[in-house]
Amino acid sequence: MALPNGSGGYQLGDGNLNEATFRVIPAPATATATATLTAAQVLSNILLGSPGTSAASYTLPTVSDLEAALPSATKAGVSFDLSVINVDGSSSGVITLVAGTGWTLVGLMTVVATAGTAQLFRARKTGDGAWSLYRVA
Repeated sequence: MALPNGSGGYQLGDGNLNEATFRVIPAPATATATATLTAAQVLSNILLGSPGTSAASYTLPTVSDLEAALPSATKAGVSFDLSVINVDGSSSGVITLVAGTGWTLVGLMTVVATAGTAQLFRARKTGDGAWSLYRVA
């Protein structure tokens, strides 16, 4: 049975198949020079990086900080995506994601120094106090 979607409600199942699926996400977060990212920046789903003419390392927040911001993420396998976009595009402004405490990184963690270049990453809870970040595109 589908839930009605009148007045902005949610719908599950197979009703109203011709309507777009919407979800609310925060405004894109930003980062410039080398920094430790906050949980809010990572959970924004889009990070606009502006490293300028120097390479920048963005360290992921500790898993304990991330989980404090995600109190419902209690089961292994929960995940979210993060797109990192290099908006500067100078020849030296490579962005590199670095593991914070509790993270395992899988794949190449860089975003090249070309304006508009984006990489998609998926964060996945792998156990108590443990998350992995995968480069997926």
